[in-house]
Amino acid sequence: MDWQNVEFAYERPAALDVPPALHDVVIVGAGPVGLTLAVDLALRLHSSGQRVLLLDNDHRLASGSRAICFAKRTLEIFDRLGVGQPLVDAGVSWSVGRVFLGREPLYGFDLLPEPGHQRPAFINLQQYSVEGELVQRARALPNLEIRWRHQVTAVAVDDGQAVLAVATPDGDYRLRARHLVACDGSRSTLRQLLGLESQGRVFQDRFLIADVHIDGELFDDGRSERWFWFDPPFHPGQSVLLHRQPEGVWRIDFQLGWQADPEAEKQPEAITPRVQALLRQGFGRDIAFRLVWASVYTFACQRMASFRHGPVLFAGDAAHGVSPFGARGANSGVQDADNLGWKLAAVLQGRAAAPGQANALLDSYAREREFAADENILNSTRATDFITPKSEISRLFRDATLHLARRHPFARRLVNSGRLSVPATLDGSALSTADVDTFTPALRPGAPVADAPLVRQGRTSWLLQELHGLGADFCLLVFGPAPAWASPVPVLAIDGEDLVDSQGLAAQRFDASPGTAYLLRPDAHVAARWRQPSPQAVLAARQRALGLS
Repeated sequence: MDWQNVEFAYERPAALDVPPALHDVVIVGAGPVGLTLAVDLALRLHSSGQRVLLLDNDHRLASGSRAICFAKRTLEIFDRLGVGQPLVDAGVSWSVGRVFLGREPLYGFDLLPEPGHQRPAFINLQQYSVEGELVQRARALPNLEIRWRHQVTAVAVDDGQAVLAVATPDGDYRLRARHLVACDGSRSTLRQLLGLESQGRVFQDRFLIADVHIDGELFDDGRSERWFWFDPPFHPGQSVLLHRQPEGVWRIDFQLGWQADPEAEKQPEAITPRVQALLRQGFGRDIAFRLVWASVYTFACQRMASFRHGPVLFAGDAAHGVSPFGARGANSGVQDADNLGWKLAAVLQGRAAAPGQANALLDSYAREREFAADENILNSTRATDFITPKSEISRLFRDATLHLARRHPFARRLVNSGRLSVPATLDGSALSTADVDTFTPALRPGAPVADAPLVRQGRTSWLLQELHGLGADFCLLVFGPAPAWASPVPVLAIDGEDLVDSQGLAAQRFDASPGTAYLLRPDAHVAARWRQPSPQAVLAARQRALGLS
């Protein structure tokens, strides 16, 4: 499917002819974050008959490739939504990166050096292809409605509900929402309409993104790697990043400097000689290519002070922004949706609705994802400062580190060409139950669950696949037979009979011995863990994870 050129039909809404309707949840913005949240919520709310409304001011998907790097954690979330495999099949899987100084390679790294994971460290796939797959999934869900060319023009909070004015080609209408989620990007209209701001740092540098289609292969063996050059001969004094995309397209990022003219630099006559120089001097030959898409951007690392304002919640770039190095934008936004979906569903279904307590669960979305945003901003800021030093001392440190990295592994840990996206461990979350037993710290409360290969009745399976099969709710993962007592949540028992830890990697990653149990949240983060749990301890930890204690 050529998702870049698909146009979605506008339909005249019945809302133009009736009084304002009250919706359980309205999401604004049909990008990767809004679509992920809409599909997630529709799946969770299907059994209760509640509906999800998604509004978008356009009738097309992302213009240009935009975000292209989707991380392992994001793919695991997409697996739960039913779109993971088609995206992996369509994308370019990779895990290896290489760093160069001038012409010479400094070192390589592998983002997934250990075996036993179903999904690759990353796939590269154009954002519009990801959006297209999510739209197809959304269309199959009867309780999810997408309205294209519906522009929110006003928003207010009244009696604990969000009130929206929406403009369409046929006129304006109003609606009310118990919960409103702004997923409308870095220039969020909803954020502006509510008079809210993002605070942070704008970096005085400019970068050119050029997507080019190359005839043939850059690498004789067809490998897919991330290459990053500091001070290459074909772009002296600056940096360059190269990535493979599907169908012969390559993403190239050229650092330009603050004085560069953005309009002039994204013209074909400016881009073509830069790409020609890279191919000749970086790969030693002239290679035919054509320009597919280009953009010039400035780095900014910033976020809103709070991601929740009464019934209005913010997610993705509407809530926080980072520089593109590290692929932390779209991936962190999808993880926002993953965190928020189960919490909104629990509130809407009355499973977290004790007086005042539902607010505690939604507040936890803001606190947890603000914590994750701060971690991403810190990593992104450090990468940007290393790539584009703004003082003589910073440049001396950067250059000395790069030269040391040729021979000394310790220096390689200091080189920062964009530390790539990893999921946040939610340390200090109010939803976590502290350890009462001794464990290694790797999968502590708040940590994302690690995948591992399993065998079910002679067939290959995966831990996360088994969890998805139980439904997107709390689960008690037990190493050994299921407990004799009635668990307040579904149990997944790795017991050596029906479900086997065939390589011992699950026990290793969870520091498990017979009887060890983990309470896992619906977003596959650890809520609590025990060596020998009691039903009372499991119930108390579940209540805490729902914000009920």
